[in-house]
Amino acid sequence: MEAAASPHPVLIELRGVSKIYGTGDAAVHALRDVDLQIHAGDFVAVMGASGSGKSTCMNILGCLDVPTSGSYLFQGVEVGDLSRDQRALLRRHYLGFVFQGFNLLNRTTALENVELPLVYRGISRSNRRKMAEATLEAVGLGGWITHTPSELSGGQQQRVAIARAIVTNPQILLADEPTGNLDSVRSREIMELLVDLNQGRGITIIMVTHESDMAAYARRHVHFLDGRIDGNQAA
Repeated sequence: MEAAASPHPVLIELRGVSKIYGTGDAAVHALRDVDLQIHAGDFVAVMGASGSGKSTCMNILGCLDVPTSGSYLFQGVEVGDLSRDQRALLRRHYLGFVFQGFNLLNRTTALENVELPLVYRGISRSNRRKMAEATLEAVGLGGWITHTPSELSGGQQQRVAIARAIVTNPQILLADEPTGNLDSVRSREIMELLVDLNQGRGITIIMVTHESDMAAYARRHVHFLDGRIDGNQAA
């Protein structure tokens, strides 16, 4: 079944996006003429085998890479026309990132990890602490704010990472295999948290996963094959 038309506005759009690494005989076509729309409030699972193009697509959506050709529109603005500094500001103010490996600072507390994006925004120390404490409470870690990553389980570390990603109230959360390092019980807990953020806070979520049981939590599935979108369906 094709995904039904969304009543929400288009938030980001790829139009004929291709990405080529290298030149000549060594050229690798990571993406080939990809068209994709993601609406405000979507929860999209991006799937595909290794080398299918899903991670390259994610990097472009996160403004971590740029297309070789085609257009990437963010709220109608051509991202390709932005400078590197402007793309960095877009990431800082509109996007949150969650990774398979958590990417926490090992020698700092959960609170300090969550405060970090607020430091870059120039928010005062007292306000940073209030915002970080409230966000950790929201992800179920209100009693763990002084613990370092080594004192937390994998599931708790991923909750800290999610708190860090959402403390700035981003419009979009980009999650790259967020349950890849977790057991099945913790994986379900993290997915239920993502669903709550999507439905309760209205955060648009784009999640790369190869696990069909995790993808089942999303509203839409986008399948990549050999650099192209092979399927775009409602969950």
